Amino acid sequence: MTTFDTVLVANRGEIARRIIRTLRQQGLRSVAVYSDADADAPHVREADVAVRIGPAPASESYLDVDAVMRAARDTGAQAIHPGYGFLSESVALARACADAGVVFIGPSTEALQIMGDKATAREQVAARDVPVVPGFDATGLTDGQIAVRAAEVGYPLLVKPSAGGGGKGMEVVADEAHLDAALASARRVAKAAFSDDALLLERLISRPRHIEVQVFGDSYGTVVALGERECTLQRRHQKVIEEAPSAGLPDGVRERLFDAAVRAAESVSYVGAGTVEFLVDADAPQEFFFIEMNTRLQVEHPVTEAVTGLDLVALQLAVAAGDALPAVPPVTGHAVEARVYAESPSTGFLPSTGRVLRFDAPSGVRVDAAIETGSEVSAFYDPMIAKVVAHGTDRRSALEQLDAALADVVILGVETSVEFLRMLVTNERVVAGDLDTGLIETLLPVAPAVVSPRMVDAARLALRGEDAVASASLVAQGSSRAGDVWAALTDAGAREVAFLTDAGELLDGRADAETGASAEADAAGIAAARVPAAIDADGAVWVSEGGRSVRLRPLDRRARMKHRLAAAGPTDAETSPEARAPMPGNVVAVHVDEGAAVAKGEPLVSIEAMKMEHPVLAPHDGTVHLMVAVGDQARRDQVVATVTEHSGPADSEGAS
Repeated sequence: MTTFDTVLVANRGEIARRIIRTLRQQGLRSVAVYSDADADAPHVREADVAVRIGPAPASESYLDVDAVMRAARDTGAQAIHPGYGFLSESVALARACADAGVVFIGPSTEALQIMGDKATAREQVAARDVPVVPGFDATGLTDGQIAVRAAEVGYPLLVKPSAGGGGKGMEVVADEAHLDAALASARRVAKAAFSDDALLLERLISRPRHIEVQVFGDSYGTVVALGERECTLQRRHQKVIEEAPSAGLPDGVRERLFDAAVRAAESVSYVGAGTVEFLVDADAPQEFFFIEMNTRLQVEHPVTEAVTGLDLVALQLAVAAGDALPAVPPVTGHAVEARVYAESPSTGFLPSTGRVLRFDAPSGVRVDAAIETGSEVSAFYDPMIAKVVAHGTDRRSALEQLDAALADVVILGVETSVEFLRMLVTNERVVAGDLDTGLIETLLPVAPAVVSPRMVDAARLALRGEDAVASASLVAQGSSRAGDVWAALTDAGAREVAFLTDAGELLDGRADAETGASAEADAAGIAAARVPAAIDADGAVWVSEGGRSVRLRPLDRRARMKHRLAAAGPTDAETSPEARAPMPGNVVAVHVDEGAAVAKGEPLVSIEAMKMEHPVLAPHDGTVHLMVAVGDQARRDQVVATVTEHSGPADSEGAS
């Protein structure tokens, strides 16, 4: 048996808070680590001890094995829990722990090595008769040899990096003509993301479902399956909605999945929490194929906890201390989890950053959140800021509970995916369980949020300094007092202010003929409608209703008139010369030289936020004037370049 009383949590955000919560319940001392960007984060305050490990970039803090080990040594931590992401599947961290006599709350380095490489993992489980998707490891093969093997397997194919995960570098190849380009792209992304450009090619299943099995192993050779999770609802290979159990499997398939998952884990003498992931053909669900094994706790573990009654983190701690696994509990009811991201679905899911002016979590469901009122959502880390988990007697009731809970979520200050999630959990195909990983793509693009008259009234009341909802009219630090903002926007005695949405819609605040809502709506009426509002540091008003939040920029009379004239004038041949940042982030590339001639749609600069790069494009042909450089931090809507129109065609030789 191994004993430890202090555990360092080598992670951040909601998973760090979730682990700390269990450590406290177990009577164990918790140590948090943090970067400069997270100095005021909730997990830092909630831990018994907190240690700074570096600057904001993850590569210089949360991914720094030496910094994490120093923090463990300096605080006397005898064990490290890596959470998920970052160093959770790091062989280097596991080895460092072993060398230092610190318990790594995870599997052995051998299991990490084997399952951390998709090609090796595929060979490992295939030897145990676990079904794998037809395909091959392209390591050491020339492009010509790959083409021959690809033809043998058959198109369409999925090209994916052997290392890493999260869908990075994956390319779909419809036929041989597109193979070379896909190989080059996948290698380029894999090299940049994982420092390893080895590739794996597999037959593409046209309507796949993504189902994973939660496995657990102890140091006595016992491996068990704790049920499966449906993770089919994805966007760009990133999970959005997860549920347990699955949305329906034919008789006998579930037991075969469990058996295959246990064999896969036993093949590496697995100890701790792990997940074996499978593809199931939606059109032939009797068949399933191994994808990979994640050698860590999963983001979606709460749905398994909900239906089994287990605390999986507590079970991780017990197994790491040398305890034997308990009996597998029965599954009760159905649970569904929605991941809330700080992003704007209507603009192609661009990340959203900023200060959270207000966060209200719904009641009656489980909420694991990285944020609280006053938190800063930075551009340095993953955009997931919360998870909402509902547990019902059956699947339909769980979905209904989740929708009702999402309607009660209030997040002001950053855009979120909450309204999109509500659309998803009420979608006819989702409710019917007719799922495949391409379903979300059929619902795109997403229209901008509809701003109701009540939301406009709430924004107006906030500007006038009237508390429409208790503690709702918050003014961010550095902002003017609400009454002063109102006075600056209106003439003496005026009773209305126009607003501009981020989608460019002008809201003049006059009475709505259909609903009867008006600018004279009283605060009590807005409170009854649950429409909280908050003013940010730029003077914009954030309002929330039914889970959807929007930012409304107040316009004075002059700005309102200017906007109306622009909308009424000829616009077909006119565009703004300003190229603006679509989100806050770091300028990671400048694609053109100062004074170059550029063509409409040509990339000018690239901005990185939340692990994603977004190009800013030339609005029209012309001569470019750059206003940022590589390394600069750009604000949302900041002008990063201007393009002065010229009459002739763009000189492509002037751009690089």
